[in-house]
Amino acid sequence: MLALLPNTMKSVIEHVWAIYNPQLLVKEDGQPETLDYRVFFHDQSGKKVSPWHDVPLQLGDGVFNFIVEIPKESSAKMEVATDEPFTPIKQDIKKGKLRFYPYNIHWNYGLLPQTWEDPSSANSEVEGAFGDNDPVDVVEIGETRRKIGDVLKIKPLAALAMIDEGELDWKIVAISLDDPKASLVNDIDDVEKHFPGTLTAIRDWFRDYKIPDGKPANRFGLGNQAADKDYALKVIKETNESWNKLVKRSVPAGELSLA
Repeated sequence: MLALLPNTMKSVIEHVWAIYNPQLLVKEDGQPETLDYRVFFHDQSGKKVSPWHDVPLQLGDGVFNFIVEIPKESSAKMEVATDEPFTPIKQDIKKGKLRFYPYNIHWNYGLLPQTWEDPSSANSEVEGAFGDNDPVDVVEIGETRRKIGDVLKIKPLAALAMIDEGELDWKIVAISLDDPKASLVNDIDDVEKHFPGTLTAIRDWFRDYKIPDGKPANRFGLGNQAADKDYALKVIKETNESWNKLVKRSVPAGELSLA
Protein backbone atom coordinates (compact mmCIF):
# COMPACT_ATOMS: atom_id res chain seq x y z
CA MET A 1 0.00 0.00 0.00
CA LEU A 2 2.98 2.27 0.48
CA ALA A 3 4.89 3.65 -2.49
CA LEU A 4 8.12 5.36 -1.52
CA LEU A 5 9.17 8.18 -3.82
CA PRO A 6 12.62 9.76 -4.27
CA ASN A 7 13.76 12.34 -1.76
CA THR A 8 14.07 15.95 -2.88
CA MET A 9 16.92 18.30 -2.00
CA LYS A 10 14.81 19.46 0.96
CA SER A 11 14.74 15.92 2.34
CA VAL A 12 11.00 15.65 1.81
CA ILE A 13 9.77 12.09 2.29
CA GLU A 14 6.64 11.25 0.31
CA HIS A 15 4.33 8.29 0.48
CA VAL A 16 0.99 7.36 -1.06
CA TRP A 17 -1.77 5.71 0.91
CA ALA A 18 -4.58 4.02 -1.03
CA ILE A 19 -7.20 4.35 1.66
CA TYR A 20 -10.00 6.03 -0.17
CA ASN A 21 -10.53 7.56 -3.59
CA PRO A 22 -8.75 9.81 -4.45
CA GLN A 23 -5.41 8.72 -3.07
CA LEU A 24 -3.52 10.99 -0.72
CA LEU A 25 0.07 12.04 -1.10
CA VAL A 26 1.58 12.74 2.32
CA LYS A 27 4.73 14.86 2.34
CA GLU A 28 6.97 15.04 5.37
CA ASP A 29 8.70 18.42 5.00
CA GLY A 30 11.73 19.28 7.12
CA GLN A 31 13.43 17.34 9.85
CA PRO A 32 11.48 15.76 12.72
CA GLU A 33 11.84 17.43 16.11
CA THR A 34 12.46 20.86 14.60
CA LEU A 35 10.24 23.94 14.71
CA ASP A 36 9.65 23.96 10.95
CA TYR A 37 8.74 20.28 10.58
CA ARG A 38 5.39 19.78 8.84
CA VAL A 39 3.46 16.88 7.32
CA PHE A 40 1.32 18.10 4.43
CA PHE A 41 -1.41 16.22 2.59
CA HIS A 42 -1.90 16.48 -1.20
CA ASP A 43 -4.42 15.06 -3.65
CA GLN A 44 -3.41 13.18 -6.81
CA SER A 45 -3.00 16.42 -8.75
CA GLY A 46 -0.47 17.66 -6.20
CA LYS A 47 -2.84 20.22 -4.69
CA LYS A 48 -2.57 20.65 -0.94
CA VAL A 49 -5.58 19.46 1.03
CA SER A 50 -6.44 19.60 4.71
CA PRO A 51 -6.37 16.37 6.71
CA TRP A 52 -8.92 17.94 9.03
CA HIS A 53 -11.36 19.34 6.48
CA ASP A 54 -10.85 17.34 3.27
CA VAL A 55 -10.43 13.74 4.41
CA PRO A 56 -13.94 12.28 4.73
CA LEU A 57 -15.05 11.22 8.19
CA GLN A 58 -17.54 8.47 7.41
CA LEU A 59 -17.00 5.45 5.20
CA GLY A 60 -20.29 3.72 5.99
CA ASP A 61 -21.23 0.69 8.12
CA GLY A 62 -19.82 2.25 11.27
CA VAL A 63 -16.36 2.73 9.77
CA PHE A 64 -14.50 6.03 9.96
CA ASN A 65 -11.23 7.52 8.78
CA PHE A 66 -8.61 8.18 11.45
CA ILE A 67 -5.46 10.25 10.93
CA VAL A 68 -2.39 9.33 12.97
CA GLU A 69 -0.62 12.25 14.61
CA ILE A 70 1.41 10.37 17.24
CA PRO A 71 2.59 6.79 16.61
CA LYS A 72 2.47 4.40 19.56
CA GLU A 73 5.59 4.20 21.72
CA SER A 74 6.69 7.74 20.88
CA SER A 75 6.67 10.94 22.93
CA ALA A 76 6.82 13.91 20.52
CA LYS A 77 3.50 15.78 20.92
CA MET A 78 2.36 16.02 17.32
CA GLU A 79 -0.92 17.65 16.28
CA VAL A 80 -2.79 19.06 13.34
CA ALA A 81 -2.03 22.78 13.14
CA THR A 82 -5.63 23.98 13.15
CA ASP A 83 -4.56 27.62 12.73
CA GLU A 84 -2.33 27.11 9.66
CA PRO A 85 -3.44 26.90 6.00
CA PHE A 86 -4.17 23.29 5.00
CA THR A 87 -3.76 22.28 8.66
CA PRO A 88 -0.55 20.22 8.37
CA ILE A 89 0.67 18.04 11.22
CA LYS A 90 3.42 19.64 13.31
CA GLN A 91 5.01 19.26 16.72
CA ASP A 92 3.29 21.29 19.40
CA ILE A 93 5.24 24.24 20.81
CA LYS A 94 5.08 25.94 24.19
CA LYS A 95 7.12 29.04 25.02
CA GLY A 96 9.14 28.52 21.85
CA LYS A 97 10.13 24.95 22.71
CA LEU A 98 9.02 21.67 21.18
CA ARG A 99 6.71 19.69 23.42
CA PHE A 100 7.19 16.07 24.45
CA TYR A 101 5.14 13.83 26.68
CA PRO A 102 7.05 12.82 29.83
CA TYR A 103 6.85 9.20 28.67
CA ASN A 104 5.80 7.29 25.56
CA ILE A 105 2.17 6.95 24.61
CA HIS A 106 1.31 3.27 24.23
CA TRP A 107 -1.29 3.53 21.46
CA ASN A 108 -1.59 5.22 18.09
CA TYR A 109 -3.12 8.65 18.66
CA GLY A 110 -4.68 11.17 16.34
CA LEU A 111 -7.89 12.74 15.12
CA LEU A 112 -11.19 12.11 13.45
CA PRO A 113 -11.39 14.38 10.39
CA GLN A 114 -14.43 16.62 9.96
CA THR A 115 -15.13 16.80 13.70
CA TRP A 116 -14.83 19.75 16.06
CA GLU A 117 -15.35 20.23 19.79
CA ASP A 118 -17.16 23.57 19.91
CA PRO A 119 -15.75 25.84 22.66
CA SER A 120 -19.04 27.74 22.81
CA SER A 121 -21.13 24.63 23.49
CA ALA A 122 -21.53 23.29 27.03
CA ASN A 123 -22.11 19.56 27.43
CA SER A 124 -24.82 19.02 30.03
CA GLU A 125 -23.86 15.35 30.38
CA VAL A 126 -20.23 16.14 31.23
CA GLU A 127 -20.33 18.73 34.01
CA GLY A 128 -21.30 21.51 31.60
CA ALA A 129 -17.77 21.48 30.14
CA PHE A 130 -17.15 23.35 26.90
CA GLY A 131 -15.34 21.86 23.90
CA ASP A 132 -11.57 22.28 23.54
CA ASN A 133 -11.69 23.86 20.05
CA ASP A 134 -9.99 20.86 18.40
CA PRO A 135 -10.97 17.83 16.32
CA VAL A 136 -11.99 14.75 18.29
CA ASP A 137 -9.08 12.58 19.45
CA VAL A 138 -8.78 8.85 18.77
CA VAL A 139 -6.79 6.26 20.71
CA GLU A 140 -6.23 3.30 18.37
CA ILE A 141 -5.43 0.14 20.34
CA GLY A 142 -4.19 -2.16 17.57
CA GLU A 143 -0.85 -3.95 17.68
CA THR A 144 0.88 -2.13 14.80
CA ARG A 145 2.92 1.01 15.30
CA ARG A 146 1.74 3.42 12.61
CA LYS A 147 3.41 6.43 10.99
CA ILE A 148 2.64 10.14 11.28
CA GLY A 149 0.09 10.96 8.59
CA ASP A 150 -1.25 7.43 8.16
CA VAL A 151 -4.98 7.36 7.44
CA LEU A 152 -6.63 4.24 8.82
CA LYS A 153 -10.10 2.79 8.61
CA ILE A 154 -11.26 2.33 12.18
CA LYS A 155 -14.34 1.31 14.13
CA PRO A 156 -15.13 3.06 17.42
CA LEU A 157 -15.46 0.92 20.53
CA ALA A 158 -15.75 3.28 23.50
CA ALA A 159 -15.44 6.91 24.60
CA LEU A 160 -13.75 8.68 27.51
CA ALA A 161 -14.87 12.17 28.53
CA MET A 162 -11.61 13.80 29.61
CA ILE A 163 -11.80 17.23 31.23
CA ASP A 164 -8.53 19.11 30.72
CA GLU A 165 -8.29 22.42 32.59
CA GLY A 166 -12.07 22.71 32.43
CA GLU A 167 -12.37 21.86 28.72
CA LEU A 168 -14.02 18.74 27.34
CA ASP A 169 -11.55 16.65 25.32
CA TRP A 170 -13.16 13.44 24.09
CA LYS A 171 -11.04 10.32 23.57
CA ILE A 172 -12.61 7.81 21.20
CA VAL A 173 -11.16 4.33 21.70
CA ALA A 174 -11.04 2.46 18.40
CA ILE A 175 -9.30 -0.28 16.44
CA SER A 176 -8.03 -0.32 12.87
CA LEU A 177 -9.89 -2.71 10.58
CA ASP A 178 -6.63 -4.32 9.48
CA ASP A 179 -5.66 -5.34 13.02
CA PRO A 180 -5.67 -9.12 13.62
CA LYS A 181 -8.15 -8.71 16.49
CA ALA A 182 -10.47 -6.27 14.72
CA SER A 183 -13.14 -8.89 14.01
CA LEU A 184 -13.23 -9.84 17.70
CA VAL A 185 -13.95 -6.40 19.13
CA ASN A 186 -17.15 -4.52 18.38
CA ASP A 187 -18.06 -2.79 21.65
CA ILE A 188 -16.71 -1.87 25.06
CA ASP A 189 -17.15 -5.34 26.59
CA ASP A 190 -15.06 -6.86 23.80
CA VAL A 191 -12.24 -4.45 24.63
CA GLU A 192 -12.14 -5.72 28.19
CA LYS A 193 -12.22 -9.32 26.96
CA HIS A 194 -9.55 -9.15 24.26
CA PHE A 195 -7.51 -6.15 25.50
CA PRO A 196 -7.85 -6.56 29.29
CA GLY A 197 -6.90 -3.50 31.29
CA THR A 198 -6.54 -1.27 28.23
CA LEU A 199 -9.40 1.13 28.97
CA THR A 200 -8.11 1.68 32.50
CA ALA A 201 -4.57 2.15 31.19
CA ILE A 202 -5.74 4.74 28.65
CA ARG A 203 -7.69 6.66 31.28
CA ASP A 204 -4.80 6.60 33.74
CA TRP A 205 -2.26 7.66 31.11
CA PHE A 206 -4.26 10.71 30.07
CA ARG A 207 -5.17 11.51 33.67
CA ASP A 208 -1.57 11.63 34.82
CA TYR A 209 0.64 12.76 31.93
CA LYS A 210 0.75 16.41 33.03
CA ILE A 211 1.69 15.66 36.63
CA PRO A 212 5.48 15.47 35.97
CA ASP A 213 5.26 19.08 34.72
CA GLY A 214 3.75 20.20 38.01
CA LYS A 215 0.16 20.42 36.75
CA PRO A 216 -2.87 18.79 38.35
CA ALA A 217 -4.22 15.50 37.05
CA ASN A 218 -6.88 15.61 34.37
CA ARG A 219 -10.38 14.48 35.28
CA PHE A 220 -13.01 12.36 33.54
CA GLY A 221 -16.75 12.82 33.36
CA LEU A 222 -19.44 10.15 33.01
CA GLY A 223 -18.62 8.76 36.43
CA ASN A 224 -14.95 8.32 35.58
CA GLN A 225 -15.93 5.39 33.33
CA ALA A 226 -15.64 4.69 29.62
CA ALA A 227 -18.89 4.89 27.65
CA ASP A 228 -19.91 2.24 25.13
CA LYS A 229 -19.82 2.21 21.32
CA ASP A 230 -23.27 3.77 20.91
CA TYR A 231 -22.22 6.70 23.06
CA ALA A 232 -19.00 7.06 21.07
CA LEU A 233 -21.03 7.17 17.85
CA LYS A 234 -23.22 9.88 19.39
CA VAL A 235 -20.14 11.95 20.22
CA ILE A 236 -18.85 11.55 16.66
CA LYS A 237 -22.21 12.57 15.18
CA GLU A 238 -22.52 15.64 17.39
CA THR A 239 -18.96 16.83 16.77
CA ASN A 240 -19.37 16.28 13.02
CA GLU A 241 -22.45 18.49 13.16
CA SER A 242 -20.40 21.12 15.01
CA TRP A 243 -17.70 20.90 12.33
CA ASN A 244 -20.31 21.41 9.61
CA LYS A 245 -21.47 24.59 11.34
CA LEU A 246 -17.85 25.73 11.58
CA VAL A 247 -17.00 25.29 7.90
CA LYS A 248 -20.31 26.88 6.88
CA ARG A 249 -19.32 29.81 9.12
CA SER A 250 -22.49 29.49 11.14
CA VAL A 251 -20.30 29.88 14.21
CA PRO A 252 -17.18 32.05 14.63
CA ALA A 253 -13.98 30.37 13.44
CA GLY A 254 -11.65 32.64 15.37
CA GLU A 255 -8.06 31.77 14.42
CA LEU A 256 -8.95 28.36 13.00
CA SER A 257 -8.01 27.74 9.37
CA LEU A 258 -10.89 26.57 7.18
CA ALA A 259 -8.65 26.04 4.12
